[in-house]
Amino acid sequence: MTRIRLHIEGMTCAGCAASAEAALNALPGVQARVSWPGAEAEVETTGELDLEALRQALSAKGYTARLAEGDETAATGNDLHIAIIGSGSGAFAAALRAVEAGARVTLIEGAEHIGGTCVNIGCVPSKIMIRAAYMAHLQAHHPFAGIERHAPRIRRTALLAQQQARVAELRRAKYEDILAAQDAVTLVRGWARFRDATTLEVDLPDGGQATVAADRILIATGASPAIPDIPGLAATPYWTSTEALAADTVPEHLITLGGSVVALELAQAWRRLGAKVTIVARGTLLSREDPDLGIALESILADEGITVRTHTVPREVRHDGQRFVLDCGDETITGDALLVATGRRPNTAHLALERAGVVTDARGAIVVDDHLRTSTENIYAVGDCTNLPQFVYVAAAAGTRAAVNMTGGEAALDLSVLPAVVFTDPQVATVGLSEAAAQAQGREVVSRRLDLDNVPRALANFDTRGFIKLVADARDGTLLGCQVLAPGGGEIIQAAALAIRNRMTVDQLADQLFPYLTMVEGLKLCAQTFRKDVRRLSCCAG
Repeated sequence: MTRIRLHIEGMTCAGCAASAEAALNALPGVQARVSWPGAEAEVETTGELDLEALRQALSAKGYTARLAEGDETAATGNDLHIAIIGSGSGAFAAALRAVEAGARVTLIEGAEHIGGTCVNIGCVPSKIMIRAAYMAHLQAHHPFAGIERHAPRIRRTALLAQQQARVAELRRAKYEDILAAQDAVTLVRGWARFRDATTLEVDLPDGGQATVAADRILIATGASPAIPDIPGLAATPYWTSTEALAADTVPEHLITLGGSVVALELAQAWRRLGAKVTIVARGTLLSREDPDLGIALESILADEGITVRTHTVPREVRHDGQRFVLDCGDETITGDALLVATGRRPNTAHLALERAGVVTDARGAIVVDDHLRTSTENIYAVGDCTNLPQFVYVAAAAGTRAAVNMTGGEAALDLSVLPAVVFTDPQVATVGLSEAAAQAQGREVVSRRLDLDNVPRALANFDTRGFIKLVADARDGTLLGCQVLAPGGGEIIQAAALAIRNRMTVDQLADQLFPYLTMVEGLKLCAQTFRKDVRRLSCCAG
C-alpha cells in the first residue's frame, strides 16, 4: 500500500471532515481518515498513487488539497520498505526478489512507459528490425543456385507497426501484467531525486510533489545516448538509436557516427532495408575488442556496400533544412539522415546524489562494489547508471543480487565470465580475455584462429564469413577467452563461456562431443588446432 498525508482547505466543521472522508473513500482502493481540527487526511491506496483523482474528489465537495509538509509516500504492512528509482530490467528483477523476501516496494518511474530501455527502445525493437533487414537481404543475396534472387520490396510503415506491436505486447506481458499482480509493489509516477540518504522527493505529473521514505533505496535509472561535442551538431535534427528505430521511412543516405555496437547493428540494418550508408568512426570498428574482429567486420560491411571511414572525427556538422553536411577535413560527407551512436551516459545528473553521499566516477556513473552497494550504506545501484558493463542481463542479475543484499542476504555479482554479442551479420561474440588483455595481465598465452571455411556447417550453408579464435594459458592450456565472428555467434559463445567457467583446457574442449553439422562444432575444431591440422581430418573426426 501507499500512504500520503493531504492538507485540506475549506473545511469548517466535523461534518465537513466526514464529507471529505466519504468522498475519498468512494475512490477505488482508497482508505482515508480525515481530521477537521488538523485539516489533514491520512490516505492509503492499494494501487498506483493518483493525486489528481484525490484532489478532484475533494474539489467536488468544495475543498482544495495539497500534499502536507513532510508527507511520506511509503508502503505499509511489512517492516522493510524498499524504494526503487526506475522500472527497467534491473529494477523489476530487484522488486520481484525483494517481495519474495517479504519486503514492501515502491517503484518510481517518470517515463511514459515502464520497462526501461531494453523492451521499449533498445534490445527488443532493434533485434526485430535487424531480423527483418536480414530477411530482406536474403531475398537479393542468398547463396543458393536455383532459387531466384530479387530485390526486396520494403514497406517500412508495415514493418514498424509490427515491431511496435510486439514491443507493446512484451511490455504488457513482462512488466505491466506482472506489476498488476504484485500487491506488495506500488508504482508512483514521477521523477525522483534525493532529499537525504533515506528520503526521495518525487515530482508528480500534475506538478505536485510527494516524498518517499524508505529503509533501502535502489537506483536503476539507466543511461541515455551520449552526444559528442562537435560544433553545430546539437542544432541539427540528428537521430539517436531511439529515433532510428522508430523512423517510418527509409533514408536515402544514412550517415552513422560511431564504430561500436549500436552504430554497426543499425547501420547494417538500414543498409539492408535500402539506404546508402556511411559509417564515420573516431577509431577502428569495435576498438575495444580483438583487432581481428573489427578488421574482418569492416571488410564484410564494405562488401555489402557500406562506406566505412575510420579514424575520422567531423570538424563540424550542419543541416541545410534537407541534408546533413559533415566537414571531415579532407572530405565532406552529405546525407539526409544522421545517426549519432557514440556511446551512452548514465542517467544520474538529476538525482541530487550529493545529498545522499553517493559517489560517482568521472562519467557520472554510480560506483558500486560486487554486492551492488554504493558509498552510502543503505543505497544500492544496478544497471547502466552504474560502472557495471552495460548489458541488460547484467542489470537483471545485479537487480536480483541487490535485492538479496537489501533484504539481509549475501550475494555477489560475479562478472569474471561475461559473454557479449554484437548483432551484426555475422554476429560478433566474445567471452573472457582477448590475447592482448591476457598479456596485459602478465599472462603467457597461446591462441589459435580457425576460419569458418574449416567448419563443415559453414560450408554447407555456403557462408564462410568469419572465424573462431581461442586464447589459452601457455603453461597448462586452460581456456582464457574466445572471440567469434560467425552467423549465430551469439549461440556459439555460451558454450565457450561454460568451458571457461569450468576451467576447461583446450584439450578437454577438443575431446568433447559436438553434434554434426552445427556451427558450435567450430569450437571443438578450433580447440583441435592447438595439437593438429584440422584440414587433414575427416568429417566428425574425434
